[in-house]
Amino acid sequence: MNEWHTYTLEEACENIYSGGTPSTKNKEYWGGSLKWLSSGETSQRFIYDTERKITQLGVENSSTKFAYRGSTVVATAGQGHTRGQASFLMTDTYLNQSVIACKPNINIVIPLYLYYNLANRYEEFRLLSDGTSTRGSLSGRILKKMAIRLPSIAVQSKITAVLYSIDQQIVNNNRINKNLLQQIMTLYNKLVKNSDWPATTIHDIAEKVAMGPFGSNIKVSTFVPKGVPIISGNHLRGYFLEEPEFNYITEEHADRLKNSSVYPHDIIFTHAGNIGQVAMIPDGCKYDRYVLSQRQFYLRCDETKVVPEFILMFFHSTSGQHELLSYANQTGVPSIARPATNLKKILFKCPPIEVQLEWKAQVSPLIGSYINNRDENESLASLRDALLPKLMSGEIDVSNIDI
Repeated sequence: MNEWHTYTLEEACENIYSGGTPSTKNKEYWGGSLKWLSSGETSQRFIYDTERKITQLGVENSSTKFAYRGSTVVATAGQGHTRGQASFLMTDTYLNQSVIACKPNINIVIPLYLYYNLANRYEEFRLLSDGTSTRGSLSGRILKKMAIRLPSIAVQSKITAVLYSIDQQIVNNNRINKNLLQQIMTLYNKLVKNSDWPATTIHDIAEKVAMGPFGSNIKVSTFVPKGVPIISGNHLRGYFLEEPEFNYITEEHADRLKNSSVYPHDIIFTHAGNIGQVAMIPDGCKYDRYVLSQRQFYLRCDETKVVPEFILMFFHSTSGQHELLSYANQTGVPSIARPATNLKKILFKCPPIEVQLEWKAQVSPLIGSYINNRDENESLASLRDALLPKLMSGEIDVSNIDI
């Protein structure tokens, strides 16, 4: 630790700055080829692309700023968990006003080391607020004054190698899983394309369609440290239930909410907020049962008539998403009107169960690989997150280790 030195972030960086947003009323500013990063995209640890693109005219007529590949970006504002998130730029991009770029001085700090240091300070960032800001958000002024304690470049390189090797494996698994999902969807499309399968409603194949509980039935005051986990939209970001941290209620409380209890093979939908989310609870999940939050509802398939994985792929297809979102309200918070009732009305091509089972035999190994890769990523992320603060503080000394 004697070789560690303290700097301000302003001293450790060549530049620290935020961006801006071209007018959304001017269509000439949007849909171009130039990447433009919003604060919500900092949920990704490594940014390779952006959701929206702007034109050169949009750049020239706004306060957006260019950020270089190798910079670390920090979200200064945003809903939910966004503020304080840090990401590493794997590409050049322009920024909006709620993202601050930190371009490192490579003579003082390795770019990836700066990223890991700032990623480790999420909770610290959450507690900071610029009192001069109308939104009470982080600001470049705050970040510039923050202290950063750095070892030698050689030690930074070793620490970075440990952490980045873990993240590279996670990225590789994600790429494999993206390809696996594409293969599964290709097999689904091949099954339903140009086939004269009869049209069937969800009502005809459902064992049960039910809503999550009223909000008054699950409140923060009812949470307990361990028990039956509550599924929210955060767990439905992919095709299959994701299991990061949960809130819990007691077994007794869950027993009183039997109509909102869900199990493996149930398909969960979000009907308010991030509508369009659809995920299945797979075999081999962490818990025997779950309870939905008030923004979710579910479909339990009659498996003598339909394979749940087949229905899952239908609702992830273009036509399935269209059918689901056709019942969305157009004003206020995005929501699906009368979700349970309208879900039952949706039509889809339904091959005979024997044909579906043949299809399931093809896709089951792909789904198994997908789940295994995702579980491995969860273990890798836990390892990285356990190592990160110890490496950043010097508690784990890597100076004499060959990496």
